[in-house]
Amino acid sequence: MLTSDSIPLKAEGVMKIRPELDSMASVFDSCAEDYDRWFDNPEGTILFKTELAAVRSVLHGVPRPYLEIGVGTRKFARELGIQYGIDPAMRMLRIAEARGIEVHQATGEFLPFGGNIFGGVFILCTLCFVQNPEQVLHEAQRVLRKNGGLIVGILNRESPWGRLYTKKKEEGHPIYRHAHFFSVPELSGLIRKSGLFIEAYASALLQLPSEEPHEEKAYAGALSNAGFLCILARKNGRQGI
Repeated sequence: MLTSDSIPLKAEGVMKIRPELDSMASVFDSCAEDYDRWFDNPEGTILFKTELAAVRSVLHGVPRPYLEIGVGTRKFARELGIQYGIDPAMRMLRIAEARGIEVHQATGEFLPFGGNIFGGVFILCTLCFVQNPEQVLHEAQRVLRKNGGLIVGILNRESPWGRLYTKKKEEGHPIYRHAHFFSVPELSGLIRKSGLFIEAYASALLQLPSEEPHEEKAYAGALSNAGFLCILARKNGRQGI
């Protein structure tokens, strides 16, 4: 268990990983190093920069401190200056911790923090792998401060990239067979149901999976053919999309 006194935890401390989630954590633990190396190969580097541009484009006005749910090996967290991360996969957490982030072994369904703590909560390429996405979003809402921002990034199921990875899932890919990919309307509905107000969308990866990977800028709005979709939602916001 990795903890610190800098952010208050719940009175009961960090919850143990439930047995039914052990298998999902072990899937990611078994590929932690390979996952981390993918970001450093030519394709991974380009696609990651493109997704990162979309995340950054909606970050204006989101106060610190930041928490990432599903921090993995800290690739996004390092670039975005995220200070805290949770993940059920301990092997990935060890890599993230070595890179200077405070980590806790936990799931998004049961965050080990008190309420109204974080200015920004990030769920990037993670929601498709959780057991209960609705509960994860409610937990994110609970730990956000008033006017804090939730930033969710997903693989858009209705895009060419989404269709490619849905096929991988159907073919029994060792990781993606566990995923539930979201459409933009489906995810937007879940976010609103959690009590948050959607403030902005950003899109990236308009190139086709068959193309030679190349860097792209981020686009404002939710584009139906974009492979990566990012949403900023606000707690206690007065207006929403």
